Amino acid sequence: MSNPEKDSFDTSELDASLPAAAAALSAEDRAGLVSALKNKLQDLAEQHVDVMESLPPRVRSRVEALKSIQSQHDELEAKFIEERTALEAKYQTLYQPFYTKRFEIVNGVAEVEGMAAESKANSRTFISVKGVPDFWLIAMKSNEILGEEITERDEEALKYLKDIKWSRLEDPKGFKLEFFFDTNPFFKNSVLTKTYHMIEEDEPILEKAIGTEIEWYPGKCLTQKVLKKKPKKGAKNAKPIIKTEKCESFFNFFSPPEVPDEDDDIDDDKAEELQNLMEQDYDIGSTIRDKIIPHAVSWFTGEAAEVYFGLLDTTYQAVGCFSITRKEAEHLLEKVNQANGLQNASSNRMAENIKMTMKQIYAPFPTVSTNFKFSTTLLCLFLFLWP
Repeated sequence: MSNPEKDSFDTSELDASLPAAAAALSAEDRAGLVSALKNKLQDLAEQHVDVMESLPPRVRSRVEALKSIQSQHDELEAKFIEERTALEAKYQTLYQPFYTKRFEIVNGVAEVEGMAAESKANSRTFISVKGVPDFWLIAMKSNEILGEEITERDEEALKYLKDIKWSRLEDPKGFKLEFFFDTNPFFKNSVLTKTYHMIEEDEPILEKAIGTEIEWYPGKCLTQKVLKKKPKKGAKNAKPIIKTEKCESFFNFFSPPEVPDEDDDIDDDKAEELQNLMEQDYDIGSTIRDKIIPHAVSWFTGEAAEVYFGLLDTTYQAVGCFSITRKEAEHLLEKVNQANGLQNASSNRMAENIKMTMKQIYAPFPTVSTNFKFSTTLLCLFLFLWP
């Protein structure tokens, strides 16, 4: 049983600390609200005390000692987080001169040392090219996550992208991405921003994301497509019916999924769909922040794509454990195709051909498992195609 004297705590100021919205309640309703809150808090306190009082005295003393240790640990952890945040901010500042130099070279604002004289000497031979054309477009397309978001229609607009920056937010916690565009025929905005508000930055829990309203020029919107439908036969209006429909585009990134109010009721399916969309949106944003911005040139050259490393890991797992599914095999074959410039080959067709060949080769050995056969065949394929 709990001790009433020990459990009780002062709730006299609870009424005064209620939100302003509660002030509009009647005196009776207000008193009822205060009473309900007091009871709830009292119940929580009693549950905590009941656990401690149910323990034998010696065990309770040990738990109290553990709580003291935990308190010391939490104080140290708070200092670690504080110092880490300061250290990250310090190095973010130190990185800026490198990002500035990169911006100047990419956009032709400044030339690499020795290049100016060389350009003059070769001016009659070579066509002058300013900066590094399509730098950010190529860098983002090289990343697996971003490459899936960029459509062919987006590419022309992304060629005008001059720079991408990110900054940390303190109140509320989170970060902001800024995309700087040159004057272009698609939209008026010179900067498109995406802001992420986090509930807890260390354990990234996304509260909400805020995008930018893109001011598209007439007929240039990349997030919508215009559909023309012929009128039905015999219709009085012979003009075609024009409809706009949302379509896939990287620029949908600036229109993130809206988080409903707490009072809004949504079913489980919609809640799960919203969660998946928010996770996907955060993956894109964090990929740009953590991978593309700090290592842009490596993505531009393709060095960061890690195709070969991913292929090696997948093959090791498949062959090392002698267990691989059809879906995993097709995924592996697709990576082999990409790594060897065989984008036009069909991984499904290759997998089917390999499976048929495998059956013929291993027909005399019915006791050998299919997984073993498939794995060894893939290993041979990997060794054959590896440059």
